[in-house]
Amino acid sequence: MKISTKLAVASAALALIAGSSYAASASDNWDNSCASCHGADGKAQTKTGKKLKIKDYTDATVQAGLKDDEMTKAITEGIKGDNGKEKMKSFKDELSADEIKDLIGFIRKFKA
Repeated sequence: MKISTKLAVASAALALIAGSSYAASASDNWDNSCASCHGADGKAQTKTGKKLKIKDYTDATVQAGLKDDEMTKAITEGIKGDNGKEKMKSFKDELSADEIKDLIGFIRKFKA
């Protein structure tokens, strides 16, 4: 096999591996998965945010009450209301553990 062919095969394999392990940024994940309800600014002043009475992540008191392990569980498993109806879907099949951790860090930055 010629060196140029080996190099092409190796480059293609590397591109495939790199593409399959791509993790979106926390900002992209927020925009794509969270902002429609929680608001781009974290204040939850969206139609859905108001209806579901979602907490304002810019409020220092709200932030103080948020525990990382509880947020991880909510993002991973979703949230159900008192009536058992889904309030927030699970993201366990969409976000990796590292993406969830980064997303929690992103949420923490909303604190005023």
